[in-house]
Amino acid sequence: MKKHLFFGLLILATVVSCKEEPKSPFNRKVHNYTVVTVEAPDLSGISDNGKEVLNLYRFAADEVDAMYWEQYFGDKKALLDGISDPAQRTFAEINYGPWDRADGKSFVQGYNDRLSGAGFYPADMTVEEFEALDDPDKYSPYTLIRRAEDGSLHTEWYHDVYKEHIDKIVSYLNAAADITIKPSVKKYLLSKAQALKTDNYYQSGIDWLDMTDSKMDLVIGPNETTDDQLLGLKRSYEAYVLLKNESKTNELMQYVSRISEFQEELPGDPSYRTFKPGLGSNIYSYDALYYAGKANAGIKVIALNLPFDSDVQRDKGTRTILLENVIRAKYNSIVGPTGELMLDSETSEHLSAEAFFWNIVFREVAHGLGVKETADGNDAQRSLGSAALTFEEIKANAVGMLLVCKLQDHYDIHHIFTKQDALTTFFASLVRSERFGEGSALGRANIIIFNYLKEKGAFYRQASGKYVLDYDKMVSALTDISAIVLKTQATADKAFALEFEKKYSKRGSDYDADVLNLGLENIPADIRFNFKTR
Repeated sequence: MKKHLFFGLLILATVVSCKEEPKSPFNRKVHNYTVVTVEAPDLSGISDNGKEVLNLYRFAADEVDAMYWEQYFGDKKALLDGISDPAQRTFAEINYGPWDRADGKSFVQGYNDRLSGAGFYPADMTVEEFEALDDPDKYSPYTLIRRAEDGSLHTEWYHDVYKEHIDKIVSYLNAAADITIKPSVKKYLLSKAQALKTDNYYQSGIDWLDMTDSKMDLVIGPNETTDDQLLGLKRSYEAYVLLKNESKTNELMQYVSRISEFQEELPGDPSYRTFKPGLGSNIYSYDALYYAGKANAGIKVIALNLPFDSDVQRDKGTRTILLENVIRAKYNSIVGPTGELMLDSETSEHLSAEAFFWNIVFREVAHGLGVKETADGNDAQRSLGSAALTFEEIKANAVGMLLVCKLQDHYDIHHIFTKQDALTTFFASLVRSERFGEGSALGRANIIIFNYLKEKGAFYRQASGKYVLDYDKMVSALTDISAIVLKTQATADKAFALEFEKKYSKRGSDYDADVLNLGLENIPADIRFNFKTR
């Protein structure tokens, strides 16, 4: 019996039909992001003060959105006003610029393809120039590199460059801090406001992790480094407005807290795979009410593991957030239909929405696995350079899947989902996620995992285009690639990382055929939001 679970949460997905002949060449590209309506939440259990705090969160997020446009591209109005085709304009809004995030190619006349360094560095800057720059601030995630009139390079802090936007955001956060009735929320909002003004995020990270008693949350600031595909250093502004699901959170904590009981069974040297103590006590399920900035650009994330700051992780750990309504929407609209189309009938019986949710849970948990500093004290991610982002995504997906399998081996949770359910749904998601393309670290990571599993005989493709899985070989291959990635991160073997990425990130004929089949069946690659307010 197929275990598809279609929940009536805050999100309802609407798949747009593409059967009519497109009037614009961009219609199909736009329809590849199916519209998902995020309904206004039920706030009956929240005080009037809390509702006003939520409004202020939304205002702050809107300002982040404007700031991200400036950071990633530049003048939003000039770009959109120069596009006459409505579908092309919508596609530019989805991508926050004139570049398709799947491959970095320009789709607006007059613009070159996307630079690997986005807007963080001068367009003509070489890596050698960056390395020669005698300024320790160049490594900060919160500085831009700029070229002076004499040709020299220098750094500029985010809080100076984006001061006008930040001043507005700070005013909203201070106003929310004034009216909240929860001391932990007040403390976090004030420290976050200070962080935005100084680009020192340590204390706000600690205060956010200490804020455990609030039903609402605001994740805001420069977090992800995935836009910086040149050096993997610089962070992009984003915001999420969230509402906690208490009952699901309790269930998450119950199972995730057990990881320490079997982490020694994971592959590789034990020193490469250490978890932060207390991991299971800091994982939460939320419904997402609003995305802004980087969070809302292109492929929408369905879970978070923050803060990224290594000093906060060292002293306090991280918090894992599952965006439950977005996870369900993606399964219903994309992952489930992909599995039904691409898997043979016997294998597709193991597709499961519940397995998809728990795969995502442990994918995010896996982000907290592994060393953050090399043996010589250097930042592990920085040492791997441009390959760091790809390897982090490989690790999260592969190790996360192994954690799910270990959980199944140790505990009787077959009433929720089976190991076969988890592996089948993982593969369906992998096929779907390959469509993100080589233009993003996430896309490359999924292509690499797919190619590695294929090399190890974990699946084969029938003449009909349907896949058949070998579950034992899949687990074995995931074990091997997990050991490779954990060791590479721990030893900061940049040369190996680049060679491994080059070898396995090439699109094959299966990839092209799958993309064609999914397109012919109008199965979208991802979602875009229609946010409702009362």
